[in-house]
Amino acid sequence: MIKFFRKIRQNMIKENRVSKYLLYAIGEIVLVVIGILIALQINNNNELNKAREKELKYLKNIKTDLLLNIDNINSFIEKRESSIASANVVLEYYEGKPLTDLDDFNNHCLNVYIWHKFYQINNTFLELTNSGNLALISNDSIKNQLLNIDALYKELKGEEEHYRFDTEELLYGPSFRTLDLNPLTKKYIYNVTNGQAGENREIPRANFETILKDLEHKNGFVMADYEFTVMNGQLREMKTMSEELMKLIDKETHTDD
Repeated sequence: MIKFFRKIRQNMIKENRVSKYLLYAIGEIVLVVIGILIALQINNNNELNKAREKELKYLKNIKTDLLLNIDNINSFIEKRESSIASANVVLEYYEGKPLTDLDDFNNHCLNVYIWHKFYQINNTFLELTNSGNLALISNDSIKNQLLNIDALYKELKGEEEHYRFDTEELLYGPSFRTLDLNPLTKKYIYNVTNGQAGENREIPRANFETILKDLEHKNGFVMADYEFTVMNGQLREMKTMSEELMKLIDKETHTDD
């Protein structure tokens, strides 16, 4: 092809047809430019297709994380609802309920003492942010919802730190000073596992009667009721936001089906 064009040029020069040669040369340049532009467009389309495939993979992985995280949220809400109920039972003893069932009092105390921090399942979001690939998510509504969930998660972690401080000061401090936790924890484990673990130990009444006079310890259960309620509200909001985000992802990924 190149030889063919070169031969045409040489013939035109030999025949001294300069004006036609110039027009031909311009036409040849235009063709070359058009060829380059077409090649660039094809390359561009290929890159866009690769980026879109990568984006869709991220979106599907985000949805997988969200489904796992919702299960995680449900589990934490259930456990913290149980702790809220236990805190209120313990407060009934502080308000005058007779201490006739030591097992009941012990079980509800330890159900509040033992708590766990919530950790979000957001591996794909962390990968996107740490790698600088968050810009691959082209749908602004999806991107903003991801950022909103992350902001709410940080708010929840702040609330957990607040509760951790209150727990150490108001619950753990008084109980460590007053109670022998060894028989209490062994009996608690025995009860919650239906005798499969722990020991069926006798619970000392005297220590419980002492701690029931401790206002600091009582306030620990008041704060447990309040702060677990706040944290469960945050978890429910996160669950709702996650469900809305999954709908956005479904809509976005179905456009490529």
